[in-house]
Amino acid sequence: MPRPLWTGAISFGLVTIPTKIISATEDHSIHFRRVHLADMGRVRTRKVCEIDEQELSQDEIGKGYEISKDNLVPVTDQELESMPLPTAKSIEIVAFVNAGTIDPVRIGESYYLGADGQVAAKPYTLLRQALERSDKVAVAKWAWHGRERLGLLQVRQDAIVLHTMHWPDEVRSPESLTPKPVQLEEAEIEQALQLAESMTTDDIAQFRDRYRDALEKLIEAKSEGTERPEPAETAEAESGAVVDLMAALNASVAAAKEQRGERDEDATVHEIRPRKKAAPKKTAVKKPVPKKTAASKAAAKKRSAS
Repeated sequence: MPRPLWTGAISFGLVTIPTKIISATEDHSIHFRRVHLADMGRVRTRKVCEIDEQELSQDEIGKGYEISKDNLVPVTDQELESMPLPTAKSIEIVAFVNAGTIDPVRIGESYYLGADGQVAAKPYTLLRQALERSDKVAVAKWAWHGRERLGLLQVRQDAIVLHTMHWPDEVRSPESLTPKPVQLEEAEIEQALQLAESMTTDDIAQFRDRYRDALEKLIEAKSEGTERPEPAETAEAESGAVVDLMAALNASVAAAKEQRGERDEDATVHEIRPRKKAAPKKTAVKKPVPKKTAASKAAAKKRSAS
């Protein structure tokens, strides 16, 4: 697996989950190096040939594919233009599928598709309404930036949206990131579901980029020559801290309901007590029977004779 791009924790109410971000996709595109066409020396940002150290004009620069270190294969613009790209000038719909069958990991950048002129109004509206009524999305192929791409078309507020999609072989498997099996109590799962329900909302437009807001205030203060705003305090979660998961879930549910103005009379923090081991059963101890002596036997005969 590649190196993590970021490490931190997922916050789920008061529950923290240490995690790391790994790129979910792989780029299988063909990449080129800019090279000096005369001797295939690599061209850096300064457009200077590595071999003769001469500064080059744009006409002297071409493309080269790096097979190995110091081994470049030249590829001309004419060769690239002759590559088969049947979708070079069109977005070709190749299939319609149910929206729920699309893996979200495969969806990339999003673009609006606008109707180009009045002639396009009717077919554009026809496709849009067909997508709306069928509750399906369209899978399409088109060429962009010198390569064939896969896309997804769906409707958003009376407009058709084009999402770029990764090819199936570009999506990495998350198998190595799955933690080892652990035992969960049914009560913990139920409380996690209750926490998710208490945090459910239909208004995600309420969330703002607080970092950008703080940065704008900083820039405004510096531009006006005023005092810089005090930095906001951020709480850092303890890495690898062992917590009472059930207590954290209960407290999270209560906090979420309190934030929404709901009284939670039934939500109490249940302590998880360790199960008591059953005490070993006591076995009856038989008392030893005293042996009869000769004197006791004589006294017994005397009592029976009288």
